[in-house]
Amino acid sequence: MIGFLGNAYLWVVAAHVIFVIFLMASLFMMPRFFIYHQEAEVGSAEAARWVDRESKLRRIIMNPSICMVWILGLMLAANGDFWLQGWFLAKLALVTLLSAYHGWLVGYAKALARGEQRMSGKKLRLFNEIPGLIVIPVVLLVFAKPF
Repeated sequence: MIGFLGNAYLWVVAAHVIFVIFLMASLFMMPRFFIYHQEAEVGSAEAARWVDRESKLRRIIMNPSICMVWILGLMLAANGDFWLQGWFLAKLALVTLLSAYHGWLVGYAKALARGEQRMSGKKLRLFNEIPGLIVIPVVLLVFAKPF
């Protein structure tokens, strides 16, 4: 596939996949951080360390990765003119859900930093499965393009 990316196409695909891996790793890690954070006493030194860890994960990996995933993904979509293809629209909807999950994680991290524990460890463990459940159909849509 050439498009406007020309010979850079495969490099952009590779970069997109790399940042997807970084993003998915961070989306799996953050809820685990929350579980450990909630086990620490509110206001303790241990809780403060978890706030710092969550902040670093968010600033250094999660937020830059999601930005790069979107930028590179939209470049690839424009290059292939995928805008009206069913598989792409389904993938876009799922990636939007994954982005909303990212936003929820950021909000929950900020709430925990304020000492607010809105969910149990059990619910957080369940929420930890959301990115995995979303990424499976995303990968299938990209590679199989079933419609």
